[in-house]
Amino acid sequence: MSFPQFAFNNVRRNARQYFAYLLSSSFMVMIFFTYAVFIYHPAIENSPMGTMTRTGMTIATVIVYVFAFLFVLYSISVFLKSRNREFGILTILGAEAKQINWLIFLENILIGAIAIVTGIASGMLLSKVFLLISTKVIDMDELPFYWPIKAMLLTAGAFAALFLVISLFTLLFIRRNQVLELLKGTSKPKTEPKTNLFLALLGVVLLTIGFTVLRVKELDPAGLIIAAVTGIMGTYFFYSQLSVWIVRMLQRNRATTWKGTNLLWISEMSYKIKDNARMLFLVTVVVALASMSTGFVLAMQQSIKSVYLDNPYALSYSYYSNADETKAQEELALIENRLQSEGLEYKRAEVETIYYHLSANGENSLHIMPQSQYDRLAAMMNTKPAGTLGENEALLAETPNAAKRSKGKLTEADIELSGQSYSFILENRTDRIAALEYSGRLLVVTDTMFEELRGGNKADEISVNQTNHTYPFILPDSQGLPQKDDPETKLGLELSEWNGSAISEGYIESRAENYYVNKQGFSLFSFIGVFVALIFSISSASFLYFKLHTELSTDQAMYRSLSKIGLSAREMNISATIQIAVLFFIPILVAALQSLVVLGPILGYLDVPYVSGPVLVASSAFLAAQTIYFLIARARYIKSVNGMMV
Repeated sequence: MSFPQFAFNNVRRNARQYFAYLLSSSFMVMIFFTYAVFIYHPAIENSPMGTMTRTGMTIATVIVYVFAFLFVLYSISVFLKSRNREFGILTILGAEAKQINWLIFLENILIGAIAIVTGIASGMLLSKVFLLISTKVIDMDELPFYWPIKAMLLTAGAFAALFLVISLFTLLFIRRNQVLELLKGTSKPKTEPKTNLFLALLGVVLLTIGFTVLRVKELDPAGLIIAAVTGIMGTYFFYSQLSVWIVRMLQRNRATTWKGTNLLWISEMSYKIKDNARMLFLVTVVVALASMSTGFVLAMQQSIKSVYLDNPYALSYSYYSNADETKAQEELALIENRLQSEGLEYKRAEVETIYYHLSANGENSLHIMPQSQYDRLAAMMNTKPAGTLGENEALLAETPNAAKRSKGKLTEADIELSGQSYSFILENRTDRIAALEYSGRLLVVTDTMFEELRGGNKADEISVNQTNHTYPFILPDSQGLPQKDDPETKLGLELSEWNGSAISEGYIESRAENYYVNKQGFSLFSFIGVFVALIFSISSASFLYFKLHTELSTDQAMYRSLSKIGLSAREMNISATIQIAVLFFIPILVAALQSLVVLGPILGYLDVPYVSGPVLVASSAFLAAQTIYFLIARARYIKSVNGMMV
């Protein structure tokens, strides 16, 4: 038997142990390949979303590749540790260190080659379905099937390099231990898990700092980085120190610990949590990132939908008072001609506002509008007029979406133009008319006060407080969310492109174009995120499966000994199920809690209304997937242990 045959037989004999690792690796190769098929598709370059789509897919392939490297490296290190006894026997039989290194290298290359072939083959089978689903989700024209030679070469080369580098890395994991120590393998008695009170308290402090920073009102990128670093470090200390300390405290409660089989699984959990601290930490971080990303995309999709529904103006054309009036009117006439040529009935209003910032740093911007114009818009949309306003009274109208973002109702506002201050007592109202302003806020004052403010504003040199002329267009027949082939969407896309190339005096805003472009972008991120999250989910389950399998022989010996003194198969099943459930579900629960805590401030920083629904949906999806993995792993584990019971 040649040495390569010996390596092949080793892989074949350890097929059960390598199966989950091979399956996960093949899945990563398949996803990488399908992304590459999309990236190199000839029709992508000519698509309107081509550049953005290709960029998104490229980022996804990089994420998959980096995670594949870390996953394979971790898996191989676990496998090698579980094979110490085998290496000890080979050493006794006369194998040299370089021969063992060569054996491990060949095994890794063999598994890598199988993963690459099966991954590309399965990717070829699914590539047509992938292209069909992706174009439907992103709302692009259908992409025909083609022979992805570049994608094949890229995938084969990238993962061949990955497995080659990993195979060289694995040689560093092989410790030059004594033969006796190798023969003991993983059967050496474990020392009692100990905790460091200082590190446990440090974990609590770090988690508290991260939580506190996220609750600071003026959250900034530096605060997000601090929260991320302290949160990740605190999570590690939670598993390595604090969780073990909690189990030790539970053990001291005799009423609970000495009841039924509780003594068995509670005692074992202190060892398992300590041994698996790094793995549990890694799974938690991976699931939390995937859950937060999925929740973020879902929240943004809800946000762009609500922004569209809040906006009653299909189109609006705006220009500042210093623009060329004649040219602006010509451009406005062109827009009306296009609406008429498309056969779209519309109502047009003329609004003059003052663009103003309530704060010096540019935040809390709004438009100041005269009451007569507000009432005219209200009549066009059959809504409530402003009512009676005094000289020092004003109406602060906000869209429903902007009202959700508000940190509370404003009762008064101070405005300063040309060195003169004005104070207003505010009445707050939620009204879609306010969609004229990007932030969804309008300050309505009396006509007399508006003329006074406008007169002062003309002498004001602050450019951000200019008088703004806006012509909003209302389409009475427009209902529901726009589709790609709707006349409003087509016209909005056309005018947006025209705005960027031809119009110089004014600015066109189309709600359908904004919605459709944002929807396409986040649909792309959602599509990419689903597959990346799926990889994270499968890989995290594989991490847990590997750890259970490497500890299986030790657990079998323990349960066999306990069965000799009266432990029944049912009691063993209960104890083992509880331990496996803790390992599988604790990371999901911790990750879900972290996502709920972290995502709210991030969305608040981006001025997106926070809702817990998207986070709960993402966490529930991971929980459902993890439950399936748990049932499979538990069934295999219980079956293996039952075979050793007396």
